[in-house]
Amino acid sequence: MYEKILESLSKSDFRSKFRLKEKEKEYIANKGLPVIESHARDFISKRIAPAVIKNDGKQTPMKGHPVFIAQHATASCCRGCISKWHKFPKDCELSSDQQEYLVGLIMEWIRNQLK
Repeated sequence: MYEKILESLSKSDFRSKFRLKEKEKEYIANKGLPVIESHARDFISKRIAPAVIKNDGKQTPMKGHPVFIAQHATASCCRGCISKWHKFPKDCELSSDQQEYLVGLIMEWIRNQLK
């Protein structure tokens, strides 16, 4: 389901620079993928899904959590990137289906990094 967009993202010089380091891989191993997925769901619903985000474009740190790194790699870090790459309208709340799509994409990228 995500192969086409992940392939497109991998061709972006910026997006392709993101990789999970050993520290993040250890964090995932210690917490488990279900916990990481719950973090992704929480970050998307609170930081990305609202129609108006006062600090849009700056709400996702570049490091500090595997999901943050994955968000940048998958262009799900801000509404501008989401609009450009995933064609979701910028100024309206993301639907639950759109949120689940982004969480699934993030998790697929993470699983690929763990291989």
